[in-house]
Amino acid sequence: MDLITKLAANRILTSEELQTLILTEDPALRTKLFRFAQKISGLNFHNKVFIRGLIVFTNHCQRDCFYCGLRCSNKHAERYRLTKEQILTCCKNGYALGFRTFVLQGGEDHFFTDNIMCDIISTIKNTYKDCAITLSLGEHSSSSYKNFYDAGADRYVLRHETADSLHFSRLHPPSYSLAERKNSLYSLKKIGYQVGTGFMVGSPYQLTEYFVADLEFIKELNPAIIDIAPFIPNDDTPFRHQEPGSLEINLRLIAILRLMFPQALITSAANLSSLHPNGLQHGILSGANQIMLDLTPANISARGFSHSQITATQEELETTLRSLNNQLKSAGYELCVDRGDYQPETTLLKNNKDIN
Repeated sequence: MDLITKLAANRILTSEELQTLILTEDPALRTKLFRFAQKISGLNFHNKVFIRGLIVFTNHCQRDCFYCGLRCSNKHAERYRLTKEQILTCCKNGYALGFRTFVLQGGEDHFFTDNIMCDIISTIKNTYKDCAITLSLGEHSSSSYKNFYDAGADRYVLRHETADSLHFSRLHPPSYSLAERKNSLYSLKKIGYQVGTGFMVGSPYQLTEYFVADLEFIKELNPAIIDIAPFIPNDDTPFRHQEPGSLEINLRLIAILRLMFPQALITSAANLSSLHPNGLQHGILSGANQIMLDLTPANISARGFSHSQITATQEELETTLRSLNNQLKSAGYELCVDRGDYQPETTLLKNNKDIN
């Protein structure tokens, strides 16, 4: 049994086998990996790709992560905060275009207290009852997570970035802890969120065995959402001179994750387009099944973020949606604006003979 068939059957490999698959130079094995990932994604999601409305409502952040342009010590970042009214306008515009998931993303900004966030979340939820709300707000207390959930949030994405503690310490100041990040993820899952995590591909000091640790941690967590993205150096960080992550390794990891997690919502990251003009589509063809489109007002600066944003006017968004839909259709996929909730394992593919 080759590694691809074994992974599809068992949904895990040994550490050595995972390393082999990540680094393989065997073209037949590579081709089979992507073919299986496409087939599994197609069978489970009927070739639908879910589009999410991203609202980047603040780029203030108390954190000082070495790789991120939002870091508090970056004095060149043009900081902004959207008002509640601006956020609701983003939702209104997105809803008119068919979006049924809104992703509220921002740095760890103390201005947005629990009361303020809960008011925003509950207002969106009460106004758009058929929509899901995903939060990506960094680390908070368990009580804050519970408050947000009770206000109406459905999903929470908190990338662990790396599951190796030494590597984590080389990407963050000494006061930050991988153990705390993991505890937050388990707290979110216990509360009832559809939880998302993920990691950077090609970040400074990263070794192949760190990818294996990431895959094994995600296997242990068993999240609903997986969000991996290539490291892209930011000019206003200590890693400004580092090389970006590898597109090929990123795509292989997406495919491996699809075989490990047939039911997961896996993101084709916006910054894949920084590595290839058709990066988003390559992500989908590797097994990903969701894309983020930025609904943030076009006149708001997104400078300082650690990943590329797709920010556009309403007319440009309509054009982008049509173009994406046409591109995906040509590859056999369908752009879908539904909520696209995480589905239980029992509803999904059970028989590997369907993907041979």
